[in-house]
Amino acid sequence: MVDAAEHLTRTERDQSFPYLRPKDAATIILIDRSGAEPKVLMGRRHHGHKFMPGKFVFPGGRVEAHDRYVPVGGELDPSVESRLMQRLRRPSRIRARVLAVAAIREASEETGLLLGTKVASVPKFPDDAFAEAGVQPSLDELHFIARAITPPHRPRRFDTRFFAADARAIAHRVEGIIGPDAELVELIWVPIAAAKELDLPSITHVVLVDLEARIAAGFGHDLPVPYYRMVSRRFVRELL
Repeated sequence: MVDAAEHLTRTERDQSFPYLRPKDAATIILIDRSGAEPKVLMGRRHHGHKFMPGKFVFPGGRVEAHDRYVPVGGELDPSVESRLMQRLRRPSRIRARVLAVAAIREASEETGLLLGTKVASVPKFPDDAFAEAGVQPSLDELHFIARAITPPHRPRRFDTRFFAADARAIAHRVEGIIGPDAELVELIWVPIAAAKELDLPSITHVVLVDLEARIAAGFGHDLPVPYYRMVSRRFVRELL
């Protein structure tokens, strides 16, 4: 879809910063499909943040070392796992799993929403929130929606994988996470069409368009996944 890449190119910002290697990151789109019109969960970032202040975003962040050791229930769908390993110098099932775990952990830390399954006992390492709630993270509900690499010469660069999951995967909610002094000061469930009208980063808008098309196509794990990156100073869109 050329329009998406053109949209990103038109909205490019200052690229005068030194070259940085992008860090692995993951984000998650929670979708409520219980009504006639699907709604997505958007969080508004604190206005005091240096990075994307006041923007509406999906919960997410960079991969942490301990994501490798998180015990999970259901594993990734084979199609999701395969696409997560494409276009990598050292593809591995462990790296694919770590990216998915990071998306679930970030959702927990930023929204208080724990995705997984209620169980009798959960190991306390490395995240006590899941253990205290009796929730084991589960990867089998995750869909791989898009991948995007921040252009070179930006102050921060991420190689971000966008996941999606149905709201029914929420097993528990920790209260008190959202507030005026938190990373996300507001959470809203909003139809996709309305979400696209919010104050969004360019890539978030593009991914919402991709999500809309994916839902219309049946929201299957086997659908191709768009991959956005800059080549020869222009954004391109490939399919994984």
